Amino acid sequence: MPLNPKVAQLLEMIARARRPSMHQMTPQQARLSYEKSAQILDLDPQPLAHVEELTLPTRDGTTIRARSYQPFAPNWFAPAPVLLYFHGGGFTVGSIDTHDAVCRMLAARSDCCVISVDYRLAPEHRFPTAVNDAFDALCWLHQHASTLGLDPHRMALGGDSAGGTLAAVCAVLARDARIPLCLQLLLYPGTSAHQDSASHARYADGYLLSAQTIQWFFELYIRDASDREDWRFAPLDGRRDAPDLSGLAPAWIAAPEYDPLFDECVAYAEKLRRAGNQVELVEYAGMIHDFFKMVRYVPEVAQAHRDAVTALRRAFGLD
Repeated sequence: MPLNPKVAQLLEMIARARRPSMHQMTPQQARLSYEKSAQILDLDPQPLAHVEELTLPTRDGTTIRARSYQPFAPNWFAPAPVLLYFHGGGFTVGSIDTHDAVCRMLAARSDCCVISVDYRLAPEHRFPTAVNDAFDALCWLHQHASTLGLDPHRMALGGDSAGGTLAAVCAVLARDARIPLCLQLLLYPGTSAHQDSASHARYADGYLLSAQTIQWFFELYIRDASDREDWRFAPLDGRRDAPDLSGLAPAWIAAPEYDPLFDECVAYAEKLRRAGNQVELVEYAGMIHDFFKMVRYVPEVAQAHRDAVTALRRAFGLD
């Protein structure tokens, strides 16, 4: 399929603007740039009945921010299902603020609570800090769900891009910790340590997420080259202490056609299937990386929103 016409227009506008790419900035400049642009193409933030700022503990004694979104007031007599969400941004940029509109949408349309986690970013906090923060947040949620009016037996994990990587890794860690999950909602997750697939070559430049930016993110995130072999960095092909992938929560994976990560999304879906897991891989023709946050400019993205909401509602037993 050709590029979606609105996506093609967007890429042309970005090229004409001649603004520096993230890999040409400092991490601080890149974060500011991403914060400023995050809501331009996204939905308007939807009002919700209950939005609460949270502080979560981590294993090293630090606390991190999180934000809870509920379309209704907490009800301890009818606990709500909950999605723990990890934002994208190459482990270097992004925050609970850049993904505020997406989380509000998922909460409102899925009739669930969404808790968005502000895990610590590189290069100040390198691998595996983001993984540890993400899993610590899941353990905290599992322990405290009932006190928040949430159902510990209807918990899902989700995330986009690097956040999808964290969700995929935490799904494995959750199985080993006997934390029950009903879904892993993975939006174009990064799963490979090496960017040598056909889609990485085909879409290396000009499709929003460039090969240079990917390498810049990774160089800031990992401590040394050996981290690429750690399965928590690369759940598809990481060899160090690689776990068996059987017995995981069902996975719903969104793979945009013109994304450098397309091939590794497909390969990870197949790896999960071979391990005996239930997997739904949805390929989005004509779309690029980060498309899930572009619905204001690209109306066809609304279908992906509907698909994700359907997957969540089905997993939560709401439909």
